[in-house]
Amino acid sequence: MKIITLASGSKGNTSYIEVGNTRFLIDIGITYRHLLERLEEIGKSIDDIDALLITHTHSDHIKGLKVFVKHNNVPVYIREEMYKELKEILPKEKVELYSDKMHLKDVTIDLVHTSHDAPGSVGFLINNSLVYITDTGYINEKYYDLLSNREIYYIESNHDEQMLLTGPYPHYLKQRILSDKGHLSNGATANYLEKFIGSNTKYIILAHISETNNTKELALETTKEALAKTAYSPKIVVASQEELGEVVEV
Repeated sequence: MKIITLASGSKGNTSYIEVGNTRFLIDIGITYRHLLERLEEIGKSIDDIDALLITHTHSDHIKGLKVFVKHNNVPVYIREEMYKELKEILPKEKVELYSDKMHLKDVTIDLVHTSHDAPGSVGFLINNSLVYITDTGYINEKYYDLLSNREIYYIESNHDEQMLLTGPYPHYLKQRILSDKGHLSNGATANYLEKFIGSNTKYIILAHISETNNTKELALETTKEALAKTAYSPKIVVASQEELGEVVEV
């Protein structure tokens, strides 16, 4: 399995996943042109892509969707709740609806229902190896066993709570981010990772870093401090908004 972050942050999010001969994207929060450029940088083209999986309908995750569906016939996986918001730009014949456990060619995907202020938001466990969760206020306890001791964790570490509280955002936006339908803070993410990681865990990718309310250094240090309490030392990578992510492969 291979994952490459094509973009991650408040301005746009897209990842490339490869499992054997199956290649797919998670989200298209960058322009279609930018996507093509990123794919070229990793030696791929849109013709290599088998599917696009959407986590939720906020613009930093679907910015390029309208142009994407105009230019190719790649199936777009969504939940039915998402289609109500996307039907103006997403032709029904290109839609595939998620099931809680599904197969994409030879890849197994378990849905993880997330808690965000967008209808039908989801994360994934891919091939029992990659946990992919961004944009959630918390992770439901019912998923703890499913998410434990996996090889790769791609998880948001969105904000430092102190930076958010003392920063420039208006009060209502601060409350939204801190709510159960908002985003995971550095501390919350670190606590989840401390619970989840195990002897199989090789990589952690900290994603969706706020450029206003966080720094890569703070996110990294908070997670490192939490993992120091465990017996495990996976490699920690911090995803970037502007720079192509490193190839993470297990």
